[in-house]
Amino acid sequence: MTRFRMAGAAAVAFSLLAGCAQYTAMPRPGYESRGTEDMSSDQMMQTDFNRTLTIAMRDNLSSLMALMTKLYKRNPREWRKSGKPSMEVAAETVRRSIDARTPPAGLQGLGDVEILAVSLDPAYTGDRVAAFIYGMADTIVAAHDGKTRFYAFDLLDGGRVYNAARNVEAAAWLLGTRRDAKGEPLLLANEWTDKQVNLSFEREFGAVIGRLDLIANLLGENSRRLGINYAQNLMLFSFLPVR
Repeated sequence: MTRFRMAGAAAVAFSLLAGCAQYTAMPRPGYESRGTEDMSSDQMMQTDFNRTLTIAMRDNLSSLMALMTKLYKRNPREWRKSGKPSMEVAAETVRRSIDARTPPAGLQGLGDVEILAVSLDPAYTGDRVAAFIYGMADTIVAAHDGKTRFYAFDLLDGGRVYNAARNVEAAAWLLGTRRDAKGEPLLLANEWTDKQVNLSFEREFGAVIGRLDLIANLLGENSRRLGINYAQNLMLFSFLPVR
């Protein structure tokens, strides 16, 4: 599974740094766009590190939306299970459920890895793509304390973000290996034939895992620097004049 980590690591670091320079952020209406974001008052409460966290979250959710579209195209029977009139309507329903953190139909009361596990259960008869994408999105958001935008007063646990990366890594591996009772893949993803090689799923998963690993490392370094800066301030402290 380590190849997923290597697939997007270098590009991730560059894209996050470039994004910070442009003040990009996750689009509020949805997660498809990765363009720039207009300046807003809430950005005054964000440090450079908060901007990096926000950009990474936005791009991870964008990657999941791209994966959802690919999975629906390769597995049209899944969106039809939702009863929606088209793939686009089914995809929009999933987007809105992620925005509202409302699980897909039949999965109320479950969250993050629970829904992810159900989506990869051969016995599940619902829209497997919707459950899979929602489960991954909820796993990532839950690891970030339920937030998608971050400010100076937010404190995140790097260990949870690291665990989310491993969960996505495991989900990617299971997606490619899990079979039903007939020996058929639960969901068609990467395609490797004599005529065509399509590894776009692997690349997208690699980008998500790379971002999460980078953020987990940055969170650890950020906490370490806060402690060092505090100690340095104590050593260099001088009393202020009062008269």
